Amino acid sequence: MADSARSAKKRLSDLEPASLAGRTVLVRADFNVPLEDGEVVDDQRIRASLPTVRLLTEAGARVVLLSHLGRPKGKPNPAMSLAPVARRLGALLDTEVHFVPEPSGPPAAEAIGAMTDGDVILLENTRFLAGDAANDRELAEAWAGLGDLFVNDAFGAAHRAHASTSGLAEAVVRRGGEAVAGLLLEEELRYLADALDEPKRPFVAVLGGAKISGKIDVISALLPKVDRLLIGGAMANTFFRAQGLETGASLVEEDRIELADELMNQAADKLVLPLDCVVAAEIEEGAATRTVSRTAIGERDRVIDIGPETRALFIDVLKGARTIVWNGPMGVFEIDAFAEGTIEIARAVAEACDRGALGVIGGGDSGAAAERAGVVDRISHISTGGGASLDLLAGAELPGVASLTDA
Repeated sequence: MADSARSAKKRLSDLEPASLAGRTVLVRADFNVPLEDGEVVDDQRIRASLPTVRLLTEAGARVVLLSHLGRPKGKPNPAMSLAPVARRLGALLDTEVHFVPEPSGPPAAEAIGAMTDGDVILLENTRFLAGDAANDRELAEAWAGLGDLFVNDAFGAAHRAHASTSGLAEAVVRRGGEAVAGLLLEEELRYLADALDEPKRPFVAVLGGAKISGKIDVISALLPKVDRLLIGGAMANTFFRAQGLETGASLVEEDRIELADELMNQAADKLVLPLDCVVAAEIEEGAATRTVSRTAIGERDRVIDIGPETRALFIDVLKGARTIVWNGPMGVFEIDAFAEGTIEIARAVAEACDRGALGVIGGGDSGAAAERAGVVDRISHISTGGGASLDLLAGAELPGVASLTDA
């Protein structure tokens, strides 16, 4: 799916830079970044947008940026304003980014009408309008009327059919314009396509996180393709229960135990589960921990990380891998004392990349683990979209990609 989506849709890189001069270009970016005290505390997603914005401004386009931030539930919320993002983006671009404190309407139209070639403006949080998440056609048409070319560079929101993503793309095309993939979106699709469509072998997938239910389609889609599928995190507990093992007070999806059994039967020796676990009575900083075999989890134990024997096993499998896809932590990653397994996996993926493997890491905690392990620069690709990368791995169609102009 990834390769077909990538090759079948028009890209910003397909357009001649000279054709962009003087045009008002609407760019859906993903600036959903963490804020503290009115400042951006992690600008990875902003930095990821820079190549697309720079290409457009250097070509003389007038760049109008749209993005969401957080979940304001369709109403203005000052704590989720994009004003800090405009300041940070301006600093990174070394130019003024004009912030419009309205996501649509006359203020946006007026600001855009005053633009000159090479200018950049950022509209306020699109999700301050209830019509964005509802994919309201009238709202999408209003945005489409502000420019004559749409660039979707928000991979992190590409799995959402929202007014500012697929709705806007479709509205621009209805008006006779084009909707194309930005440089970041193109890169995301390319790396995931390389990993999935023609992987160098051995191909190893690592899945973690809390629930099987969120990754059933991913597991089912990956099993026929991979040579090994390593399972960690709380989702491993449901597989343990399917084996008849005690899981104590750990998180288990009771309604997915039968499914876990079916997946194990389908996977045979491809699916690799933890051999041992780190457990604690409470999931909190400073909690006393023990390492136990997966067959020796006590009735009051909570599994919080993979154990040292499992880490060694997983690292050994990753050493021989030529293609690696990783999504989801190996334990309760939010607490430093329980993050060791996740950090070691991040380092193992980096070492495999050092030896020439293709390593693709999903967004969210997996990307944060690479950051904390200090290996970001050694990973082939770290995705900016956790949910979108999961959907793509599962073979699902992404509305934000499907709505773009055919090549």
